[in-house]
Amino acid sequence: MNSNIVMYASAIIAVLIVIYMLIKKMDIKITLFLMGIILILISVGMGKEIAVKDFVSTGSLWLDPLQVIVTQFKQTFGAAGFIVLILGGYTAYMSSIGANDVTVNALTKPIAKIKSVYVLVPIVFLLGNALSLVIPSASNLAIILLATLYPILRKAGMTALTAAAVIATSATIVPTPLGSDNVAIAEELAKHSLFAGMNVTDYVFNYHALVSIPTIIFIAFVHYFWQKRMDKKDNLRGIAGNDNDKLEVHETVEVNGGLLYKTVYALLPVFPIILLLGAYAVQLTTGNTIDISVEVATLVSLVLAIVCELIRHKGNKSVLEKTEAFFKGMGGAIPIVALLVAASVFVTGLKSIGLVDQLQASMQQMQGNGLDFILPLILVGLTALIVILSGSGTALIFAMVPLIVPLAEAAGISPIAISVPLGLSGNLFRAVSPVAAVILIVAGTVKADPIAIVKRTSVPMIAGVLFMFILSMIMFL
Repeated sequence: MNSNIVMYASAIIAVLIVIYMLIKKMDIKITLFLMGIILILISVGMGKEIAVKDFVSTGSLWLDPLQVIVTQFKQTFGAAGFIVLILGGYTAYMSSIGANDVTVNALTKPIAKIKSVYVLVPIVFLLGNALSLVIPSASNLAIILLATLYPILRKAGMTALTAAAVIATSATIVPTPLGSDNVAIAEELAKHSLFAGMNVTDYVFNYHALVSIPTIIFIAFVHYFWQKRMDKKDNLRGIAGNDNDKLEVHETVEVNGGLLYKTVYALLPVFPIILLLGAYAVQLTTGNTIDISVEVATLVSLVLAIVCELIRHKGNKSVLEKTEAFFKGMGGAIPIVALLVAASVFVTGLKSIGLVDQLQASMQQMQGNGLDFILPLILVGLTALIVILSGSGTALIFAMVPLIVPLAEAAGISPIAISVPLGLSGNLFRAVSPVAAVILIVAGTVKADPIAIVKRTSVPMIAGVLFMFILSMIMFL
């Protein structure tokens, strides 16, 4: 009995501290590491073994938790961590050679020809989601769209708040094997017997996309009706909607060059996805498997980009000097890898004190009673609370990734029924938080109250979460 009290008390305190740090927008990596170490020490004090497969003790009680960190770093760098580093490097290189600017210009230019204000709403939302393939950061994407599209939308007659709402919700849940959260989730799912050998391409195209694509289309329609309704409501109340707002962002670089240059460089940022989709299409149509990983697809794209740069600059030595951006970008992705490791250490602590075993015992009664949706629902609700209060969706997702398989096994359900709702809800709820960086950036630019923007974003995003959750439960339970 005393053992259970220690277990529950230590687990609750540790989780509450992590949630507090998230809400306070503090960097939670060190917190996760520290809480994981403390939980491991508590488990050893309780006479339990450290929950790491084939763990070899150092012979010292105090050094074993640090050995867990070393082990987790080695495991992560050997799998998901390396993919995250490669993708970080490629994204940085695409920015350094100006390919991202070409892609943004190619996709946003046709918008100016559309004159119907409310037809623009779903189109811009879908366009923003497409651009998030190239610019995964919600804040950075918002800044670019504010500089490129916002003036066009205002000139077309769209109200400031409608334009702001659409831009603030652009980076949502587009299915991409290049997303670091999807990479981490796929790596975790591969630990389950049903998904052994799964890679991120399999996860995204076979599971994630089945829910995320219909959800994105559904949100686009909700945006259309909700923004139209809110504009009509504001007009009746005599609210002008910031008609004299002025932008405080820098214009993006003007893209000059011929059609061949613009076509090739517009495709380079998404070329790894094109390769992966091509391999997937070949497998579906012919049955032949082309085993191309995200790492290989990204490196092939990198080589192609360097060749294009050499041709463009006629072999100038500056081309090879620019490749340094790739390696610096890899270094810039290290914090994501560290967060994955920190989350793994924290979950190791929770496992070591016996919490997961207790969860499994308590959830047995839910199996077969039509209550399989309860656990995913609780996790989505918890995600909503923390993301809305903290404004950060990705940090929570990374922190909870190591729990997906253990919780699914405890509840006796498919881990896909947890991973898809968890990953998608974290990204969708971000635009409902008045303290999210993307909301604050957009609000500051259009001179609007963040709450006013959240009123415009909340209904499409919450409707999207409900649609996504129901569809996930129908498909994966």
